[in-house]
Amino acid sequence: MVMPLFDTASTMDASSPVPLGVSVPRVDSGGTRHHAGGRANVACFAPAVTGLDIVYCPPAGQWRSRTLPNVLRGVHYGIVEDLPYGSRYGFRPSSDHRPLPPLDAAGSGNDAGNPPLLLDPYGRGVDELDGLLASVRTAPGFDWGADEPPALPWRNTILYEAHVRGQSKLHPDVPEDLRGTYAGMGHPAVVEHLTSLGITTVQLLPVHFHLDEPHLQDLGLTNYWGYNTAAFFAPHPGYATRAAREAGPQGVQDEFKGMVKALHDAGLEVILDVVYNHTAEGTQDGPVVSFRGLGEQAYYRMDSHGKYVDTTGCGNTLNFGEPHVVQLVVDSLRYWVDEFHVDGFRFDLAVTLCRNAENEFDPNHPFLTAIAADPVLSGVKLIAEPWDVGYGGWQTGRFPAGWVDWNDHFRDAVRTFWLADRAAMDAGGHGGTMARLADSLSGSAGLFQASGRSRLASVNFVTAHDGFTMNDLVSFDRKHNEDNGEENRDGHGDNRSYNHGVEGPTENGLILARRAQSRRNLMASLMVSLGVPMIAAGDELARTQQGNNNAYCQDSPMTWLDWTLTPEAHEMLRSTKRYIRLRKEFLAAQPHDFPVRDEQSYLYWFDQHGQPMSAERWNDPHHRVLQLLLGDDGGALAGLVVVNGGDTDVQITLPDPGRAAPSLFELRLTTSPFHEQRQGSRVASGETDVAEANSISIYRT
Repeated sequence: MVMPLFDTASTMDASSPVPLGVSVPRVDSGGTRHHAGGRANVACFAPAVTGLDIVYCPPAGQWRSRTLPNVLRGVHYGIVEDLPYGSRYGFRPSSDHRPLPPLDAAGSGNDAGNPPLLLDPYGRGVDELDGLLASVRTAPGFDWGADEPPALPWRNTILYEAHVRGQSKLHPDVPEDLRGTYAGMGHPAVVEHLTSLGITTVQLLPVHFHLDEPHLQDLGLTNYWGYNTAAFFAPHPGYATRAAREAGPQGVQDEFKGMVKALHDAGLEVILDVVYNHTAEGTQDGPVVSFRGLGEQAYYRMDSHGKYVDTTGCGNTLNFGEPHVVQLVVDSLRYWVDEFHVDGFRFDLAVTLCRNAENEFDPNHPFLTAIAADPVLSGVKLIAEPWDVGYGGWQTGRFPAGWVDWNDHFRDAVRTFWLADRAAMDAGGHGGTMARLADSLSGSAGLFQASGRSRLASVNFVTAHDGFTMNDLVSFDRKHNEDNGEENRDGHGDNRSYNHGVEGPTENGLILARRAQSRRNLMASLMVSLGVPMIAAGDELARTQQGNNNAYCQDSPMTWLDWTLTPEAHEMLRSTKRYIRLRKEFLAAQPHDFPVRDEQSYLYWFDQHGQPMSAERWNDPHHRVLQLLLGDDGGALAGLVVVNGGDTDVQITLPDPGRAAPSLFELRLTTSPFHEQRQGSRVASGETDVAEANSISIYRT
């Protein structure tokens, strides 16, 4: 690797090695969309080459080439006089500091005679013409009006993980030309669904510009989820309307911003799922798109033999031991906050971003420190997917203060209790104990305590984009991924699902009723638990993927939300709204810092007789009834959660909260089929009530 340390230009000019990318020169002013000048400062970290050309084409102009004259510590930079907004451009290594022949007017040039055109790691837009990828210079600015971030506290946050394309692609009330787009996501019909559901925060699957892996292209499939980023500053144009795409990357940006503004106007936050752990260049014999051509030994992790170190399962791993990589990611994150007004990020395979020189997870990694010290990024929501595929990759609970973690312990415990245990019991066996479910309901406090964080560091989820939908969890025992072209070898085999007697679709009314009961139990468990709940889009509509638990390559009705309100969909939507509303009512009656202040927040555990849980009860797999009384000494009401995971109705004695006068409990909901008949009934502490089999009941004082 060649990294010039000193400026190779023979004369000084007005250029600067910072900021990286294309920017208005510091000596100029008026860097807005209406700035007519084409002068640009161009800077690119390319430590593997001795000289770097910028190959560019102004709007309605011809392709031309210029060698960046200056080099400082691997950054090539210079002033380009005729690179106005809307120009397409890319980089190529120079040949002995002599400019290579420019691309022809059609953009051709990636042949044996010319090196490939490399995307700018800081490029704000990406355009594709006849197979040529080019970065595009876009203008800052947008009419945000009075837009303000909702800035919701974690305690009041309810996440909704959604795909821009899938959310509105089939929505009948969204105009056809807007379906499956940023504009569709921000359409009033979609926004109304989200607000009426009661969620607070939309977490979008990756929207950075991404590419489809070669093996998917060979199969005629695409990377629908988008976890294959090629440009960290550019929104993916495939999710924009035709009109926006025809207007170019500037139009795509404006449409994205319009979506954020519309969601903010409705009080909804926008979080982006971001993929900084690897890039679309894949393995060492993969395509040369950007980083590999500029300096793979700096951008990617390598071992002593020059082989990629892969902790992502995607062929390469970005090297967060290189300061320029940390800077790239921090700059990208800040750009999306400043320029697109997003409210936070969920980091895919976040452990990879925090591995030290020994390839071990470090909660004090410079990347984490840089974010904590950043005045912009330290104030947004930061969500870790706390694992990767490398050694020591599972780190749930170990991220530092300021972060929340996806809690896979919650997912597994809730699925096991309501589904895997139920399957075992229906087969004549018995389920497990109440302990793991109780820990999940209480926010897995012990899991996060060592990192100095509270229960609010737990993002609770039962389903996500990766895996079965909630409806498929209760309908399939096995994955059915044949459509993915890998002979059903892909996807997880350990799903802790239960089909309730029939694999897949059925018209058996008894099985359908049992599946609906299990769906309600899963969703209610999610909403009554302490921590931050996350719903996978479509679970509130009983969405199915026909048993595919790895639908990353299915851009089809299999993954798009079906808005047909079947009886099952209508019932699940109504139940989900009810559970969310009950959660919000309870939290509104607690102090603002509930449940963080442990000295005043309480969680009391009782058995079916209203007596404190004993060690024997906690460890008895035949004991499947639990009562949880929770609230705060300064709160206006307490909540009582009664779980009956058994297969028979049980008479329970409601516990005594220890007050001077007996408390009166009002039944707010039950997940059993008898909700409508029983809702509103009142029972005093010390008196008895019935907890229906395989159900959750929620009371309040």
